[in-house]
Amino acid sequence: MFSPIKLFKKIGPGIITGASDDDPSGIATYSQTGARYGYQFLWLALVSTPLMIAVQEMTARLGMVTGRGLAAILRKHTSIKVVFVLAWLLFLVNTINVGADLGAMAEATKLLLPGPTWAFLVLFAVTIVMLEIFVSYKRYVNVLRWLTLILLSYVIAAFFTKQDWALAFKSTIIPTFSSGREMWTIIVAALGTTITPYCFFWQTSEEVEEEIDKGRTTLKKRLGATKKELASMRRDVISGMLLSNIVMFFIIVTTAGTLHNAGITNIQTAGQAAEALRPLAGNFTFLLFTVGIVGMGLLAIPILAGSASYALAEVFGWKEGLSKDYRHAHSFYLAIAVSVVLGLLSNIAGISPIQFLVFAAVMNGLLAPVMLWFIVRLADRKDVVGKHVSTPLFRTLGWLCFLLMAAAAVALIITVAFVR
Repeated sequence: MFSPIKLFKKIGPGIITGASDDDPSGIATYSQTGARYGYQFLWLALVSTPLMIAVQEMTARLGMVTGRGLAAILRKHTSIKVVFVLAWLLFLVNTINVGADLGAMAEATKLLLPGPTWAFLVLFAVTIVMLEIFVSYKRYVNVLRWLTLILLSYVIAAFFTKQDWALAFKSTIIPTFSSGREMWTIIVAALGTTITPYCFFWQTSEEVEEEIDKGRTTLKKRLGATKKELASMRRDVISGMLLSNIVMFFIIVTTAGTLHNAGITNIQTAGQAAEALRPLAGNFTFLLFTVGIVGMGLLAIPILAGSASYALAEVFGWKEGLSKDYRHAHSFYLAIAVSVVLGLLSNIAGISPIQFLVFAAVMNGLLAPVMLWFIVRLADRKDVVGKHVSTPLFRTLGWLCFLLMAAAAVALIITVAFVR
């Protein structure tokens, strides 16, 4: 018999990671894409789905089989200097992303409730830090599971707007391109906020946390994985990445069918997209879109700050993990708090939200191919994962993902440097 509770309990790291990928800065990027280009770039949702699945499966498998987080794996099998630079870059980019998401949440909340922006910023920042530090891992994961359900608001919103579904379907299966710097910026930003480094680190670390939660508290106990465990992980990852990109698709569809068709193409933030939707699509669509921004921020910011903290902890040898309390992993939790506080302060300092959003998404797009180079190779090494090397399909998809991300990043750099 179907049981919603049993289904809810099956929501694992893959689904939570996939849901967090649609954070407020991602919502803003997809909204910008739909508002500016209409349905034109819907094909990105289709193309990126199998690539995301392959990469996240690799990171999950690395965590399950080795019993270590991604930075710890990189530290063991590559240069410590490389891992040091990557960890700090991740912390920088994630902190910028945290600032963007906090700003988007405060902006969205102001559309629903009266009050000063700074008060909402502080409220969200304090709430998120307190949840991560003082709530046990089991309860914390349950909070994240419930927050994934908010993504359904974006699917529902699309059906309360007038759409040209035939054109949307055509644009999904037949890629089309524009020319110039703006096109490459939007492609790199969309891919960078979809196939994003913080998801790589979080996925690996949470697979380890799940094993610790099952009583495998030592590295020796966590080594290896059964076929059944790997099969369950793959179902979870596939479900999560499908959910993430279905939501990406519907956000672009919603803003394309409303804002783009109305000639409103200059959308800079997720809050602006929500506000612009109200007169065009009605209060219900506006409410769904706005509540989604706040809910996804509450899901994504802990993951952004947490993934960076996992990376730094593994580089510097700190005790780490949400399964540990603050007294036994204070440096790990301090890094989380610092990331959120810096994001908060950057908003109070008055830095433009659009600067946050574009910079964070593009930086993710530039950092991702570097990370993919290591991940695809590590997941195919017998001295790392033993007999659980990548299947030919996942190996091919992994390298295709690397090539696509690298090509888009190089094209963006060339157009910025040489195209006027």
